[in-house]
Amino acid sequence: MKHFVYLIITFGNKRLISYVGYTNNIKKRLKLHNSSKGAKFTRGRKWKIIYKKSYNSKSEAMKKEYILKQDKKKRLEIKKKYLINAL
Repeated sequence: MKHFVYLIITFGNKRLISYVGYTNNIKKRLKLHNSSKGAKFTRGRKWKIIYKKSYNSKSEAMKKEYILKQDKKKRLEIKKKYLINAL
């Protein structure tokens, strides 16, 4: 079964807020985040997926999720690339 690491964003207080997670069903997970039933941090906001990558195992996805959560430069790079492409 495929597992995904994803980065979602929303706009809040004049800045871009991001959240990193992993799942085996990306559409369902985004729906949960947007209906305030996902992670506590994501409640009350509307989110958009700007990055996702698939992995063959849950443990590999969890490891990569942890790395991306810690790597602020990589997250900023992904957000900048999204903003450039959105313009």
